[in-house]
Amino acid sequence: MATLNWRTINIDLLDPESPANFSIATLSPQASLVSASEVQSLSSQIKQLLRGGDSEGALRGALENPPYGGDAAAKEVHLATVVEILQSIKQSEMSPILSKIYNSEGGVEVLDVLMKYLYKGMSHSSKPSSASTGSMSPQPTGFSQIHARGGGEGGGQAMSVLLSWHEKLVEIAGPGSIVRVMSDRRTV
Repeated sequence: MATLNWRTINIDLLDPESPANFSIATLSPQASLVSASEVQSLSSQIKQLLRGGDSEGALRGALENPPYGGDAAAKEVHLATVVEILQSIKQSEMSPILSKIYNSEGGVEVLDVLMKYLYKGMSHSSKPSSASTGSMSPQPTGFSQIHARGGGEGGGQAMSVLLSWHEKLVEIAGPGSIVRVMSDRRTV
């Protein structure tokens, strides 16, 4: 009599909803391909709105058209555009703009995209630049001193702006925005 070791049976193959029975690629949403030139033209249109004084329209235009299907260069150009818009808006205007966007149609999704850009901007401004790592001088005490002068000072201001936007965004959209952004497979 042949004995069957029940511990070796792959029960996932018997479950119709198991990931073994369908392609996991279907879980990630399809994004249309976007070229860097398209993102560059969108960026110039958005900057034109910003120069015209329509900071809310510029922010909404940048956030409603994220280049999910773009290459790394296109995503970097769009990130720079979004950060430039965020830095140009006064702190007293943050809450009213975010409230208007949140209360409009599709506002939650737009603010989730903003949260994605805030996190991406924070991750980029925390990376050490090659200029700051190349200007390290050893001290007689054995410690090294990093010279921040000459290019490393702008990152702190950008981080401060991004953190204040994050604070206002969580205040208006709630912590659910953070969870949605962390679980979304689409990256900006």
